[in-house]
Amino acid sequence: MTLDARIGNGIAPGSPAVNSGDDADEDEEHPVRFRRARVVRAWLLRRRPSTSLTRRILAINLLVLAVPVGGFFFLDQYQESLIDAEIEALRVQGEVFAGAIGAGAVLVAPGIGQQIDPVRASLMLRRLTEPTQNRARMFSSDGFLITDTQALASARGLVRVRTLPPPKGFAPWVWARSRFDALLDWLPGQSELPVYLERRPQRANDYREVTVALAGIQGAAVRRHESGGMVISVSVPIQRYRQVVGALMLSRGSAKVERAMRAIRIDILQVFGVALAVTILLSVYLAATIARPLRRLATATQRVRTGTGRQAAFPEFANRRDEIGDLGRDVRAMTEALWQRMDAIERFAADVAHEIKNPLTSLRSAVETVARVEDPEQQKKLMSIIIDDVARLDRLISDISDASRLDAELSRDPPAMVDLRYVLSALVDIQKTSSGTDILLEVEPGVDLTVCAFEDRLGQVFRNIITNAQSFSPPGGKIIVSASRRKLRDGDTITVTVDDQGPGIPEANLESIFRRFYSDRPDIGPDGVSEKFGTHSGLGLSISRQIVEAAGGRIRAKNRHLPGGGISGARFVVEFPAVD
Repeated sequence: MTLDARIGNGIAPGSPAVNSGDDADEDEEHPVRFRRARVVRAWLLRRRPSTSLTRRILAINLLVLAVPVGGFFFLDQYQESLIDAEIEALRVQGEVFAGAIGAGAVLVAPGIGQQIDPVRASLMLRRLTEPTQNRARMFSSDGFLITDTQALASARGLVRVRTLPPPKGFAPWVWARSRFDALLDWLPGQSELPVYLERRPQRANDYREVTVALAGIQGAAVRRHESGGMVISVSVPIQRYRQVVGALMLSRGSAKVERAMRAIRIDILQVFGVALAVTILLSVYLAATIARPLRRLATATQRVRTGTGRQAAFPEFANRRDEIGDLGRDVRAMTEALWQRMDAIERFAADVAHEIKNPLTSLRSAVETVARVEDPEQQKKLMSIIIDDVARLDRLISDISDASRLDAELSRDPPAMVDLRYVLSALVDIQKTSSGTDILLEVEPGVDLTVCAFEDRLGQVFRNIITNAQSFSPPGGKIIVSASRRKLRDGDTITVTVDDQGPGIPEANLESIFRRFYSDRPDIGPDGVSEKFGTHSGLGLSISRQIVEAAGGRIRAKNRHLPGGGISGARFVVEFPAVD
């Protein structure tokens, strides 16, 4: 479809046209090209919008640069100094010219007094002002114009140059250049000046400074010309023996002032151009070191959020020792921690399914068998198995529910100051009363045992450890709970130990006992009575380690040995950082 056809159909150039038969034929002829176009269009739609951080950095730097440079057009003080210099130069010239005319062109007329000789004064004034290019006008004492060097120049046939207007027609480059030149030549404050008017014939009353000069005082004035620019004029009295016989007015345009203002503006613009280039380069470099790494991090996190696998690679900021490098490393560590948490959840779900499946399988077998068995004794045994399996399921579900809520509670509830002396005393008293076991508490008197943790959960930790020690202690055995505070290089540490007199822990299982659903107990307990299978879920020590580590501490197990090398029992050690 041609451009004319598109415009004729009311479709703007560059707009998507409605598919027609010709377009369908073209799609069939060039399927690869159109398929590639669709892929590119889809990529553009999926592409993350460009961040505005680069534009903001550039805008702020340019704004800081443009604010001081923007005032270079308003150089009022500099312009006033130039005008004052022009006035001073005209005043000096006027004093010299007026002195020469007063000495050589003043006649004494009988009955009239002193007056200026127009012919001689005009000749002298023309010769004096010829090198200066200034306009000079001389007025008599009664205010009439005697001579004007501009009129003398016209009478001599001198050429006057006038700038022609630009040719008709609009040329963007010529228009832009003329506007730029006008901006460079612009003089601030002209609108506040009075307009320069030149009447015919000219009188002294038309110029305030001439009126002042006829009174014997030098005067100066600055006016604006209708065609642009300014007119600077100075009037000096012409005296002969201290008698004012006339006034000399010297005037010039503002071309010199405009050239000086233009030169300084061009210099400022050149400096601004160099500073602008440096600012843009520095802004691009700053954006590359800030915005681009952040965009790469955002893209990587988006791939992690929308992806289905773990193949998303984060950018490497190993060489950066700033906040961007810290952010990149923290995001990578956070993502790895999330993956580890997801793996832990998956393993926990698999462990839960495995632990629940065992009693369910046993329960199903017992239920299916009890319907076929007619012997009352066998039925009684099967019903006992069913009851035990149901109790085991109930215990498993309760422990699993507690373990699954633990993460949410630890992340939601803020830790508080907890005095371990009070927690251990209350817990030992309760355990003594409920179980009748001999439990001793040994705490150093006067020692501060305050830690930052969760009070209810700390009670659960030591209850699990003491209950575990009770299950392994022989009849009449003692459990010793002790707490102390030690000074270390990196701060004080509070240590709580729980010792029992049981058979100890196999050396290979000192770490395994903290895994979920791990339980390794002898068939015959310390009291000589066989425990039922499934009495312990194996979650107590795992939950205890999770609570202790959430409070910034650690828990470990080891065996106590006799002098001869035998095992005298197990010891659980719980350590917390002390609160100063």
